Amino acid sequence: MSKNLVIVESPTKAKTIKKFLGRNYEVIASEGHVRDLPKSTMGIDIENDFEPHYITIRGKGGLVTSLKKAAKKSDFVYLATDPDREGEAISYHLAIALGLEDKKFKRITFNEITKNAVKDSLKSARTIDMDLVDAQQARRVVDRLVGYEISPLLWEKLGKKGLSAGRVQSVTLRMIYDREREIDEFIPEEYWTIDAYLNVPAQKKPVQFSYKGDIKTKKEADEIAKAVTNGSFVVSDIKNTTRTKKAPLPFTTSTLQQTAASRINYATSKTMRVAQQLYEGVEIKGQGTVGLITYLRTDSTRISEEADKSAREYIEANYGKEFVAETSEDNGKEKSQKNIQDAHEAIRPTNVNITPASIKGKVTAEQYKLYKLIYERFVGSRMKPAVYDIFSVTTECGGYSFRASSSTLSFAGYLNVYNSEEDKDNNKDNLSGINKGDKLVSDSIDAKQHFTEPPAHYTEASLVRTMEENGIGRPSTYAPTISTLLNRRYITKEQKNLYITELGEAVNGIMMTAFPEIVDVEFTANMEGLLDSIGDGNVDWKVVVRNFYPDLEHAISVARDNLDKIKIADEESDTICEECGAKMVIKYGSYGKFLACPNFPNCRNTKPYFETIGVSCPKCGNDIVKRNTKKGRPYYGCINYPECDFMSWARPVVKPCPKCGKYMVIKGKKLVCSDNECGYVEERTDFEEE
Repeated sequence: MSKNLVIVESPTKAKTIKKFLGRNYEVIASEGHVRDLPKSTMGIDIENDFEPHYITIRGKGGLVTSLKKAAKKSDFVYLATDPDREGEAISYHLAIALGLEDKKFKRITFNEITKNAVKDSLKSARTIDMDLVDAQQARRVVDRLVGYEISPLLWEKLGKKGLSAGRVQSVTLRMIYDREREIDEFIPEEYWTIDAYLNVPAQKKPVQFSYKGDIKTKKEADEIAKAVTNGSFVVSDIKNTTRTKKAPLPFTTSTLQQTAASRINYATSKTMRVAQQLYEGVEIKGQGTVGLITYLRTDSTRISEEADKSAREYIEANYGKEFVAETSEDNGKEKSQKNIQDAHEAIRPTNVNITPASIKGKVTAEQYKLYKLIYERFVGSRMKPAVYDIFSVTTECGGYSFRASSSTLSFAGYLNVYNSEEDKDNNKDNLSGINKGDKLVSDSIDAKQHFTEPPAHYTEASLVRTMEENGIGRPSTYAPTISTLLNRRYITKEQKNLYITELGEAVNGIMMTAFPEIVDVEFTANMEGLLDSIGDGNVDWKVVVRNFYPDLEHAISVARDNLDKIKIADEESDTICEECGAKMVIKYGSYGKFLACPNFPNCRNTKPYFETIGVSCPKCGNDIVKRNTKKGRPYYGCINYPECDFMSWARPVVKPCPKCGKYMVIKGKKLVCSDNECGYVEERTDFEEE
């Protein structure tokens, strides 16, 4: 019998697939790419129409030799790398590196690693899709041009090697910077709420009724509170309504990353690592290696007919026919966008009968938690909506309206399988005994002052959502982009929030000054669209690169010419090096600025750099300096720390608040009192657009 060779990326995937194929098949892993652009040089011949120069990846020569021998001994080779652009490119480079002839190899793909999917893929083997290869190649070339042309300029300007720029990472850094600036410039606005706690029949405790209207000042709040205190609240309106809540659609890459971050506290990189394990196959006692989920890099919510049917049968058998969604329309229209890799499905379990409970204790805790999330989301997506009965009561007192409502879950629907804290019915008040015209006696009136909140800091989850909404990057790039920014220390993570560091601000400042198009969200999204169109076969990849490069080349030329004008590295300080007597210079490190001796490496003296801002500490009178947290986030604190614990995220100014005397801070174009309750604001006279 003839011998067939199947080449996949990972040893785990090879082990899983080997189970489904007989002795006539040998399955070997390439361990990812075997050819790539060189690391030490650009690797792109710009003069020769941007022709890329690929080399065998260092350390993989022996593996390539082994693969060649295996291919030579085989009658036929199947290239079974992942079903996306990157996988197509790996297969293409394998064919080149192994010297495979067209008649001797085919490309196969499968969205899940199951026996049926693998065997079916062999029946529909095809040639390599060069449109997908070119789409990956175009991304690689454009990203290499951006990174290798701009990064050396960052090294020069900041005096720190190892910095990098990137087509996706730089615009993502800009998005984080813009959010942080929006937060820094936010000026809180005062508002008030008034709640009347009324005695309701059949309720042991008074029920909270809220005033329905905007209250801006304490004066307004006091007037309303005075008018209703000790007054009689008459029930003026009662409404009985129902509300349906549809189940969320099955996971895409971005929604999985977002939900895993909020529900099980997984970073995006961890989510993708564990999902990769579930896709390639995990060892389950008594079953061997099993691929538990479908392919994890997708922006489609489509589900195959076979999987949809299996889920509905499972729901009917375990919950009842009344819980089965009649059509997928019951739970929202499945996503259809021009960018969707529609060869893929949504992320779902490969077998709905492999329940989370059945594998608990047989897989790692990390794998169990993520599989449970994916499984429950998928099953829930095939179930009917939840239905709530809403009972609303409006009361009138002194010409003012107050309202309360209670909700009761009348049909659980998908909540039997997939729910979260926000889905739970936390409203315990029973208002059903109230009738129109009833008079309710007040127990107490509570007026509270509030201040509007700034936009939330990005978390990994919300950043991924914003990247997707703006068309920045693709499913495979979200996690690596965030990891790169964290590893470069351009951003830092505290609890779940992301903050830009002083180093990140410096890098972003240069990018915004010298390369505004690279960090423009709309420009990057348009470029993503062009790169996608290559994969659709609508545009030649070199046309995209030819049109992109001249503008990049011009921007780099201008930046080089103006390098001295915007250079911010090696600024001389007044601090004398106590070891050699030289004036120390300001440099950038992983955590921001520090002082270093200019005679390095002969003198290696360094010390912290405290940038005074000419403002005295309101607590002790010493200087306020710009500092960084341990993770690199900038703030303003007293130079006398830890004896004095004064700190402010916003920059303080010399001028005290003319209204209350407390210190004021800079908020964009305005000076604002540090005390929200004071609320004093004035225009800055020294403002310059930064």
